[in-house]
Amino acid sequence: MEHDLPSIKSWKSLVKRRNNPQEGGKSSWKMKPVMALMCTLLLIFWYKTTNIQYQQTQIEETDYPFEMAKESEPVSEKLKGLPFGIIQPRSDLELKPLWSSTSLRSKGGELTNRNLLAMPVGLKQKDNVDAVVQKFLPANFTVILFHYDGNMDQWWDLEWSSKAIHIVAHNQTKWWFAKRFLHPDIVSIYDYVFLWDEDLGVENFNPQKYLKIVKKAGLEISQPALHPNSTEVHHRITVRSRTNVFHRRVYDSRGNMKCSNTSEGPPCTGFVEGMAPVFSRSAWFCTWNLIQNSGRSGVTRRRGSATFDSRTEIRRQSTWELRTFKERWNRAVEEDKNWIDRSSSTRNRISNNRRFKRSSVISSLLQSQAEETRK
Repeated sequence: MEHDLPSIKSWKSLVKRRNNPQEGGKSSWKMKPVMALMCTLLLIFWYKTTNIQYQQTQIEETDYPFEMAKESEPVSEKLKGLPFGIIQPRSDLELKPLWSSTSLRSKGGELTNRNLLAMPVGLKQKDNVDAVVQKFLPANFTVILFHYDGNMDQWWDLEWSSKAIHIVAHNQTKWWFAKRFLHPDIVSIYDYVFLWDEDLGVENFNPQKYLKIVKKAGLEISQPALHPNSTEVHHRITVRSRTNVFHRRVYDSRGNMKCSNTSEGPPCTGFVEGMAPVFSRSAWFCTWNLIQNSGRSGVTRRRGSATFDSRTEIRRQSTWELRTFKERWNRAVEEDKNWIDRSSSTRNRISNNRRFKRSSVISSLLQSQAEETRK
């Protein structure tokens, strides 16, 4: 036990040091300037690092506006009376059985369909719609059909009809349907939304291969390229390239429209036709909010039976809606003082400026650290 306990002499020495603060305080006072310097350096480093992270976040918000977008607003204050864990603010378009076995119930609601095909359909295009749906269902797509002619009962003879969702509203466009039935909170489980017209040919189209290209290229809004011999080619940018898997711009020196590297807008670049758009989840959140609620918002290819020229009237309606949209846009931009224009030219300029500032900050930080090390 002798070696386990301190001697009486050592206890006296400890008591003496405690009663004499001047002796123990000499070494601590020597350390205080060093500690103060270290704290100052840590504060400077923390400030510089935080500033760099902030600038990097600003760059990402500019370069990737879709990814940084919030896809839904917070749960309403009106739901404060409910326990948070019971609230489900989102849903989906997956069909559920009226009852399920015990084994299926134990697995829960596993969702395997992660992409959505939505189409406005009429009975006259039934055969073509059948061909399209049979391409997409095996690729694990959920299918929703908007019947604009009211003839839904005549679709039940198709084998896959009971697996699709059917919505009927007479003489409405696909954008009218999309605004009312494809809310972002309803389609948020789907990685991509295909909002297609009913008369597209899919003989040479593979949904799975297409999505691989889209994901690899990071395309937020896209469309399958058209065959060069297609009769529906209205802009060269929509024609399939003979050399590239995908393209974002087209070069053309013919006619009045000159498309070059300096071109910044449609139809040279940044252009997708309304007949076959494909949206990522984030892009659809933005697009849905842009679709105006007051009008028809686009033209669905329909074969009207009216005696007057319905196509002419639809074009006039579309022209009026486009003019109205532009007026609303300009007014909204003027009223919203905090809005930032993220068009290509402005975005590139801001991004380059911020990258320059970020490199300057990093250089300044490295220089100050080197100076502090030399000291």
